[in-house]
Amino acid sequence: MDSIKKLQDLFARFPTIGSRTAGRFVMYLVNQPGSTSDELIKAILELKQNIKLCGLCFNPFEPPFVAEAPQGETQNNLFFICQNSARQQNMLCIVEKEADLASIENTKKYKGLYFILGGTLTIRKSDGSNLRIEPLKNRIKNGNFSEIIVALNPTPEGRSTSVLVERAIRELPSFAKASEGGPVGPKITHLAQGLPVGGELEYADEETLESAFEGRK
Repeated sequence: MDSIKKLQDLFARFPTIGSRTAGRFVMYLVNQPGSTSDELIKAILELKQNIKLCGLCFNPFEPPFVAEAPQGETQNNLFFICQNSARQQNMLCIVEKEADLASIENTKKYKGLYFILGGTLTIRKSDGSNLRIEPLKNRIKNGNFSEIIVALNPTPEGRSTSVLVERAIRELPSFAKASEGGPVGPKITHLAQGLPVGGELEYADEETLESAFEGRK
């Protein structure tokens, strides 16, 4: 394959990048000195070498140091939010992707923990096999949560995924015991519909997100 076309196709795989923009990226690199390409290649290699996924929430991060941590993990494997004992350990917010976590954190209103699901249901993956459903169930089983917030985008895919996630959570032993008259399981809430239908958390302003959290039910 032609070198230009090959790199253009690779850039076009990036989210929100079309073939025209990908072509501009390639032409930019073609017209730059070799040092620019070397710098880009080095930065990509360092990214892949240095970035880890948190062992609890699955957010990518660069570990600053190694130390002991609870639940058999090391601080080196945990995102700083998961390390922070001052966070509300009884609250878990489930989001689709890393950008959603960052948007919620920017509101400075939510002080609990997170779990990144890794996507939503798609036509090709309607069984949820592309999602971290089993790791989510293990996270809830190993935690002590009183509330689980399903904070997925108010899109058709997000709504379908929310149904799948809630069904998976309710299959856990804590909910089964509750149905038999045992201890009540965690409360499951969803963000209020202050968010525009069809929109995404990543692009919502802080005031809208704040209202959606405050009105969750």
